[in-house]
Amino acid sequence: MTGLPLAAAEFDALRSWLHWRGLHDDGAAAGSCPTGWQDGAAIAWKLKLPGVGCSTPVVARERILVTCPVDGRNALLACDWQGKELWRTRLGPERVGKHRNGSGSNPSPVTDGETIFVYFKSGELAAVDFDGRTLWQTNLQDRFAKDTLYWDIGTSPVLTTTAVVVSVMHSGESYLAAFDKRTGDLAWKVARNYKTPVEGDHSYATPLVIERDGRQEIVVWGAEHLTGHDAADGRLRWSCGGFNPESKGNWVAVASPVVVGDLAIVPYGRGSHVTAVGLDGQGDVTATHRRWTRDGVGGFVPSPVAVGGRLLFVQDGGEVVCLDAATGQTVWSDRLPKHRMKYYASPLVADGKLYAAREDGVVFVADVADGFRLLSENDMGERVIASPIAVDGRLLIRGENHLVCIGK
Repeated sequence: MTGLPLAAAEFDALRSWLHWRGLHDDGAAAGSCPTGWQDGAAIAWKLKLPGVGCSTPVVARERILVTCPVDGRNALLACDWQGKELWRTRLGPERVGKHRNGSGSNPSPVTDGETIFVYFKSGELAAVDFDGRTLWQTNLQDRFAKDTLYWDIGTSPVLTTTAVVVSVMHSGESYLAAFDKRTGDLAWKVARNYKTPVEGDHSYATPLVIERDGRQEIVVWGAEHLTGHDAADGRLRWSCGGFNPESKGNWVAVASPVVVGDLAIVPYGRGSHVTAVGLDGQGDVTATHRRWTRDGVGGFVPSPVAVGGRLLFVQDGGEVVCLDAATGQTVWSDRLPKHRMKYYASPLVADGKLYAAREDGVVFVADVADGFRLLSENDMGERVIASPIAVDGRLLIRGENHLVCIGK
């Protein structure tokens, strides 16, 4: 069982970041990065962005790729490691965000090193090559169902061997759909509808692609169910429910799950619960495959990091909790400095250092290799909602106005 995404094994772990949560979908990076840059000495460059977006950059083939609105259009931008913009590709009309920390460019790109795939709040799904040429594009809302999410689309596309897959989970027609990577043709589409209390069927989480029994499987979280689907045809292989036994309203899914070994770690209940579900089942595994559950712990918006058999949660208010992934027991807990601002970006861990961005643009660095020790506070001078990434000893932080590279 592995959460290693397609093509990751073909890329240098130090020099690539193929999609939102990194090569292993866990928010962890290889190598060490700067642990402080408040004096500006470690800042290599800043690239002014043409519009506001919350997506995380991806990196492949020495190209940094990020989605962003340009003159009212969805767009994909590419720059090099000197911070020089190489090209920008405009796609469909932008549909702007409505949350103060949202945008029409929330979903992060994904790449297999040959093609870049992008998705936007407008419903636009497109494939672009590394020279910026649009290979194909389609609009899921025009084809299937209008978006009914209370806030802005947050799920990012994921890749299987042959397809780019998007999950759409909201009130009304919810589904999982796969499109041929080369042609954009619809490979399959399966309904994913569950009856829930108000807003419980809304999900902003990103699926995971894992290997199981020699086959690729897509793990999907939302609508109070964790499900596993055969990547070849979307067929439901297993399902785990029971995440809201008291039928509470507004238990929307925001944070994405993470896979550790043969466990899917699922934060839910607006940051108040987390459970581990075994990934070796068939059919309805609700009563049989919950390995452990913790109450009063978890994350609402930031997704957890999995590293070294441990889970790190940065909660909305800055509490930091480390759990043993196998047992769910608390290893340690601490907190970042108290402040009225919240945490929306998902944290990053590199070389035992935690990087956590507060919404007002202060990025904290803490040593979490053995407990918690705050190392630095770094004010980016603009809001930061996108998750930071680390590539080859350098940090990339996407702010409201700039893409910033830290580390020479």
